[in-house]
Amino acid sequence: MVRMEDVDEPRSVAGADREILRTLERFGLHRDGEVMVQSARGAAYREALEKLEAMGAVYACSCSRKDAGEVYAGTCRAGGKEAGKPLAWRVRVENVEVGFDDRVCGRFEQNLARDVGDFVVLRADGLFAYQLAVVVDDAAQGVTDVVRGADLLDSTPRQIWLQRLLGYAEPRYLHVPVATNAAGEKLSKQTLAPGLEEGREEEDLRAALRFVGQPEAPRGVDVLGWMVEKWRVPNGL
Repeated sequence: MVRMEDVDEPRSVAGADREILRTLERFGLHRDGEVMVQSARGAAYREALEKLEAMGAVYACSCSRKDAGEVYAGTCRAGGKEAGKPLAWRVRVENVEVGFDDRVCGRFEQNLARDVGDFVVLRADGLFAYQLAVVVDDAAQGVTDVVRGADLLDSTPRQIWLQRLLGYAEPRYLHVPVATNAAGEKLSKQTLAPGLEEGREEEDLRAALRFVGQPEAPRGVDVLGWMVEKWRVPNGL
């Protein structure tokens, strides 16, 4: 399945979706079914927000990102929002540990009240937050296993919190090391990482296998087919 996670529309790059699909096809990664596009799924996210509101799990907040700080102190929790300011919506968290067993990193726990605070699910500019969108979409697509970069490890307890509130099944998680440049920055559009060169598909697949701790594919085999048969979870968790 392919999902375009473009919920943060102002940061989306025109044409990037077409290039992503073209690159996947070039590597032999053919999708099943239609592409899900987050920027077209506002109604589904709105329905989830209304469900949270009906159970008293969210509240309006007038604090700016600067006001909120690194850990939100719950300033607007009791209805203390400032009149006339744009409102975001935050989900209430409790002083409890939310944890999961990551298949690479092992047990990971976070006290959301202490480490994060009530977090935003609808921004003041009217855009839904990634944390809510990805939870709703994973449930809609029946995702059972999430494999992604370790830079999202500490987002997972927030997503599990939302899954529990909304009555969704909790997927299994596996967070792999993040590819970085010489300066230690994640390879991404923000760091102007170059795209994959055409004509190097097999070598790039082999490099990706090595990077995530997989055994080397023999020469002369279909690398993708070999990956499906031989894939193993690093550390055996």
